[in-house]
Amino acid sequence: MEDLNGLRRVVRRRLRVDLPGPALTGSQVELLRVVEATPGIGVAAAARAMHLAGNSVSALVYQLVDAGYLRRQTDPADRRAAQLHLTPAAHSRLGAWRASRGELVGEALAHLSAADRATIVRALPALRRLAAVLSTVDESDAAEAVHG
Repeated sequence: MEDLNGLRRVVRRRLRVDLPGPALTGSQVELLRVVEATPGIGVAAAARAMHLAGNSVSALVYQLVDAGYLRRQTDPADRRAAQLHLTPAAHSRLGAWRASRGELVGEALAHLSAADRATIVRALPALRRLAAVLSTVDESDAAEAVHG
């Protein structure tokens, strides 16, 4: 797993150099992606989706609102709650990030042998299944597994 984390870090570092605007943390980008997937999501639901504490996500919301990437809107069903929406700047930033990431990874893959590329393609379904399983693991189950 450390290899995958290293790969993600390298891609993030390389993309930060190419993308305009302030550097975003991994958590900020993850929140933008959650809001993109579920426009109008609330802070509590976003926190559950990200497996983070609500106050941590609230802090990310304030940072991204200040940066011009998120818009908070009062939830008409519960005036105490807020709905989160991406701004046009966020849509643009995520699109540019995806395009740059695709180009960067595509260029790197072109330097690998056909056998290495085929191995990566064959591994993708198993990695998707692993991610799906990990996303459904209850945090108390994960803590129990770590602490025995």
